[in-house]
Amino acid sequence: MNRLNSVRSGHVAPFYLSQGKTMKKAWIALSAACLLCMSAAQAQTSRTSWVVTQIYNYNHPFAATDSTDLATKMATMAGGAFDFYRGTDHIFYQDMLTLPASSYTTTQTGYTWIGGDAHIGNFGAWQDSNSNNVFSVDDFDEGYLGQYVWDLRRLATSMVLAGRANGIADSDITTAIKTMVAAYVSEMNNFMGSSAELSFQLKNGNTSGVVQTTISNSNGDSRSSLLSKYTQVTNGVRSFQNIANTLVAVNSATYSNIAAAMSSYISSISSSKQYAASYYQVKDIHQKLGSGVGSLGKLRYYVLIEGPSTSTSDDVILELKQETTSAVAVASSNGQTLASADNSNDGARVALTNKAQTLNADVLAGYATINGLTFYFHEKSPYEEDFDYTQLSSAGKLNTAATYLGQALASAHAISDQDYNSAIVQYSIDKQVSNAVTSTSGLESEISTFAFSYATQVNLDWQSFVGAYNSGTPLY
Repeated sequence: MNRLNSVRSGHVAPFYLSQGKTMKKAWIALSAACLLCMSAAQAQTSRTSWVVTQIYNYNHPFAATDSTDLATKMATMAGGAFDFYRGTDHIFYQDMLTLPASSYTTTQTGYTWIGGDAHIGNFGAWQDSNSNNVFSVDDFDEGYLGQYVWDLRRLATSMVLAGRANGIADSDITTAIKTMVAAYVSEMNNFMGSSAELSFQLKNGNTSGVVQTTISNSNGDSRSSLLSKYTQVTNGVRSFQNIANTLVAVNSATYSNIAAAMSSYISSISSSKQYAASYYQVKDIHQKLGSGVGSLGKLRYYVLIEGPSTSTSDDVILELKQETTSAVAVASSNGQTLASADNSNDGARVALTNKAQTLNADVLAGYATINGLTFYFHEKSPYEEDFDYTQLSSAGKLNTAATYLGQALASAHAISDQDYNSAIVQYSIDKQVSNAVTSTSGLESEISTFAFSYATQVNLDWQSFVGAYNSGTPLY
C-alpha cells in the first residue's frame, strides 16, 4: 500500500508510526489541516451529472422488480436533504474514497464491524431475546468491516441535516455532535481492558428524554396490536390483510418460491436456537411496500408463521429483505475477511451483523436465497419502535439524545469485535479505537467539521437531484 492509498483508505502508514512522537504529532496536525481544506473544497462542488449517474446506476437494477417502491423512493428523496441523504449511502462511500482520512485511525481500527448507514433514523428501541426493552442500532443492511470513523461521520452529518430540519441552531448542533463523539470515546475507554461491553445496554432506567420515551413506548407495545395492524382472522384462520400501497398479495410462483426457501432459512439458524419445525409453518405471504428510504426498490416480504402454538394469538411475522452488496464495500479493503464468514452471501452478511452488533439478538435472524436473490430474514418485532428524530425539537433534547447515540454506536462496535468471532475480527476494537484517539477534543472537532462540510455537499447534491427529478430525468 503506497502512502497516498493508505491515507485514502483511512490507514496510517507504518512509515509515519515509526518516526516517534514528534512525527506522529506533525502527521496528525497535517492530516487535520488537510481534512479541513479538502472537505471545504469538496463541500463547494456542484456535481449534478455525477450525482444523477450515481443514483441511476444504483437504483436501475431494481427497476424491473419493484418500480413502484422506486417511484416512492425518488419522491421521498426529493422532499428534503435528510431523506435524500438516507437514500444515498452509496454516494457517501464513493466520497470516502477521495476525502481525507481521519487523524485518529490505524490499520487495526479499519477492521471495525460498522453499521455502514449509521444515520440518526437507524437507531431505535426493541425487545431483545431476554425480554429486555433496549435502545440500540437497529439497521444492519450495510454492515461491513471498515473504519469506525465512517459511522461517526455518517451519524454526525445526519445530526446536522436532521437538526436543521428541526430548526436547531448550528452552534447547538455542534455541541450535540461533540457530545455524541465524547460519549462514544468514553464508552470505548470504559470497555477497554474489561468485558463490560458484554453486559452494557441502554434501558429505561439509565436513559432520559426522547430515548427513554422510545424505550417506554416499546415496552407498551403488544403482539396483538401488530397482528391487528397487518392481519385478520377469518373462520379461525389468521391471514394478511390487503392494504393499499402497504401490503399486497403475491402471485402463486412467488408464494411457492418463498415457502420452498423456508427450510434453507431454518438451517441458517444455529441448531441450538431453532424451534420445532411447526413453529415455522407458513400461513400466509404478502409483499411489503413503502418501508424505509434507502432500501426502497429492493423486494421486501412479510411471512406469517405459526409461532409457538396453534393459537392465532401468538402467530409471528417474519420480514424478508432483499440484500445486495454493502455500500461500504467500495471504500473498504477488508471485505474478503467478511466474505469468508458469510460465503459471499449478502443475506448472511446482514444476519451476521445483526447477531454481532446486538446483545441477546433476534433468534429468528437468518437468510436464504429465493429465485436467485439473497434475503435477510428476521422477526417483525411487535416491540420495535423507531427513533423519531423529529421529536428532537430543541437543543437540549438533541444534546441529551446525542449521549445515547454515541454510547449505542460504541456498544455495537465493541461487541462485534473478537468478542463475537475472532475469525472475523481479530482485534479488541475498543482497545484499538481508544489507543488511536489520542485527543478526544481533537476527534470531536474533526467529526464536527466534517459533518457540517459534508452536509453542505449533501444539500448541493440534493438540489441537483431535485432539478433532475422535476425535469423528468430518468433516475432508475
